[in-house]
Amino acid sequence: MTEQAQYATTEELISHMRFGRMMLLLIDNSEGDATGVVTLAAELCEPHHITFMARQARGLVCLGLTRARCEHLNLPLMVEGEVEAEPFTLSIEASEGIDTGISAVDRARTVRVAVASDSKAADLVQPGHIFPIAAADGGVLTRADKSEATTDLAAIAGMLPAAVFTEVLDKQGNLARGESLWEFARSHDLPVGRVSDLVTYRLANERTIECIRKGTVETTYGPMEINVYRETSKATLHIALVKGELNSELPTLVRVHVTSVLRDLVGTTLNNQVSWRFDNSLKSVSEAERAVLVLITRPETADVLLAGVDRLLGLDPQESVATTDSYASIGLGAQILNDLGVGKIDLMGAPLKYNALAGFGLEVCDFVAPTH
Repeated sequence: MTEQAQYATTEELISHMRFGRMMLLLIDNSEGDATGVVTLAAELCEPHHITFMARQARGLVCLGLTRARCEHLNLPLMVEGEVEAEPFTLSIEASEGIDTGISAVDRARTVRVAVASDSKAADLVQPGHIFPIAAADGGVLTRADKSEATTDLAAIAGMLPAAVFTEVLDKQGNLARGESLWEFARSHDLPVGRVSDLVTYRLANERTIECIRKGTVETTYGPMEINVYRETSKATLHIALVKGELNSELPTLVRVHVTSVLRDLVGTTLNNQVSWRFDNSLKSVSEAERAVLVLITRPETADVLLAGVDRLLGLDPQESVATTDSYASIGLGAQILNDLGVGKIDLMGAPLKYNALAGFGLEVCDFVAPTH
């Protein structure tokens, strides 16, 4: 049987989640690579699950929680808003019924206390031996990573949106990839699913954006089609400017641009790095046969703007507020591109790995560096 045939469907993963069974979830990315996490619903976590994760998968045992749950339990992020940082909160321990905290029994109890319907902040203490990670609002449709994927599966299964998970390490202690993950799944009889399939499943049933305006506008570089999108859970608006007739089978020049006052208006960069400013992006889009410029609007507070100035001046970053996580904007941009009918992409940006783009029906063919 081929690996392709062995992938569990999202419906099958949901069933496993509902019955408290562990599974291997692959975090696949745009380069055809993947890492894997063992996961199950947090409310059904037992000591033997923790033992398996610690002894067999051997990664850090984490607890995916929604942002709202983290706020309810008074769990602040360890690092506020660092770009592409894993959104860990302070580690936790149940305040009662715990011995050393490190045993599987103790850690399973901590998990159950953290997700109990009547739990409050006083029922947990910090630091501890369970490491919560806050999932982005919108789940995998906003940020296709471990905490979002695992909590999404739990929520779709009709359970609390919380999941225990740990990454799988290979025999050398590195993140397992490729055949090592399949060997691990086979040896422990675990179903294998992909985050990209979960994204496709959610897109077929829901979206976190909706198009509320469409028409043609005159820009500095000529006429373009404008599409205005609103996040359904917020009042935030995002804009897509389209040049030419889009065809999912032909490469489209794409820029997903997160607003920044200092970069877009002043043109400042860190360490003399060249980046795509809005004006440069718009000009390149206007010169292409097929192109889309997605403008993700992220309001910058006075503190965030001052923090950017501080970094440019070389001041201690600990003294300033960190910027918004740009990685969390990828899912929004991907949903918009999917809605516009984009398929193959020549991406204006750095050559990075993007999780689960295939789930949005997108394929990165090339990366385009700024030329001016």
